[in-house]
Formats: sequence, structure tokens, C-alpha cells
Amino acid sequence: MTAAQPIIRLDQVTKAFGVGRSFTAVDRLDLDVGTGQMLALLGKTGCGKSTIFNMIAGLTEPTSGIVTVDGRNPFRDFDAFRGKIAIVFQNDRLLPWRTAVQNVGLGLEMLDIPPKLRNETAMHWLGKLGLLGHENDYPHALSGGMRQRVSIARAFATDANILLCDEPFSALDEMTGRTLRAEFLKLVKENGKTAVFITHSINEALEIGDRLVVLKRPATIALDVSLQRNCTIENKEAIRGRIQDVLAS
Repeated sequence: MTAAQPIIRLDQVTKAFGVGRSFTAVDRLDLDVGTGQMLALLGKTGCGKSTIFNMIAGLTEPTSGIVTVDGRNPFRDFDAFRGKIAIVFQNDRLLPWRTAVQNVGLGLEMLDIPPKLRNETAMHWLGKLGLLGHENDYPHALSGGMRQRVSIARAFATDANILLCDEPFSALDEMTGRTLRAEFLKLVKENGKTAVFITHSINEALEIGDRLVVLKRPATIALDVSLQRNCTIENKEAIRGRIQDVLAS
């Protein structure tokens, strides 16, 4: 894809559930995500964020409309996206019987990467996340923040172009979450990744997003604003006020 083309596109997407599709979670949504963009997707519980996330990930298909990722249908062409989309979940989802380095290497193992290269790559990303010396620790021996660092290392290890993040720092204390958000954002930008980041937190969205999309229920865009890295405190506060007004209405 060229820089001018969206790598993720939702075109008039509707998703309904229930008997007779009586509950509409997403309603005729148009959303493009550009290559290299860090999109913070913000909204109240039940506004459809996770449904959008699942459609982009290819875990479910829309009731109507079209979802494309890198020009392909992620649901129908699910196998084609192996190693191209990585997910960072709210919980670390580490396998308790695997060490940190073995957990990071899991995606590479599924991609049939040879053991030596798999281990080298896993160690590289553990180093990037500040976990050298803990590579042979099992999850039970790691703090919550360290486990989430392993989870992030696992996502980057496959060199996927697209990262989907479902409130990955919400279970951490404020200081740990802030530090890890900053490191995560730095790695995304350094490695030219595109990321969709789901959050309930206005502060988190302002810290991590270069674009903020606020959803109202059923998932429609109530606010779409770009946020420059050199954005002043005054501009951020003005954007915060606009977000609060949307969420309060």
C-alpha cells in the first residue's frame, strides 16, 4: 500500500447481533486508518469498540458493508494474515508453562521460524522491552508490568505491520501504565507500525494517539481529531474538553 492509501478500511460497515439481528453494535461506519498511524479508539463501554476490533482482526464479519486490511478481507482471507497482524490483549495471555523467551517466540514458532532465529529474535525484543535477565523466568515469577512487556515483545517479534491493542495497560497501576505506554509508542513509531488502540481513558488516548476517534453507541463516529506530537498543553486540553462534551451528550 502507498502512504496515501488506508491500510485499514471500513466502508459503510454495520454489525448486528441477536435473533433477527435486533441489536446493532456498529451502524454504517466509515473509518480509514492510514499506514503508520496510531489510532486511539475511544468510547464508553458497549459503544462497539470491541466489535470493530474483532472485524479488523478477522474474527467476525460485518452484517453489511466491507472491511479490508491491506486490500484484503480479513475474515475470508484469515490465513493470509498470519504474521501480518499482531494483537496485544488487556491481559497478557502468556502460557504459564513457557518461559518469557518461549512465550515471545510462540508466534514465530507458529510461523515455522527455525529455533535458532526464533530464539535470537525473541531475545532481541526482550532486550528492547528491558527484560534481559528474565528470559528464563516463568510468568508466575514476573510482575504484571513485566508480563505485559513480554506480551508486547511477542507482538513485535513476528514483525507484523499492524498491531491491534485492546486496552493493554488498563490492568496496570498508573505509573507502570504510563511508562509502558511511552515505550510502546516509541517502538511503534521506530518500527513503522500501524496501530489501532482501544481505550476507555481520555488521558491514555491523548498520550498515545496521533489520531483520536470517539465513538457513540451504536458505533458511529462522534469525533475524529488529529493530534500532532508537538501539540501544546492548551490544544490538548481543548481536545479533552471536546471529547468530554461528546461522551457526556
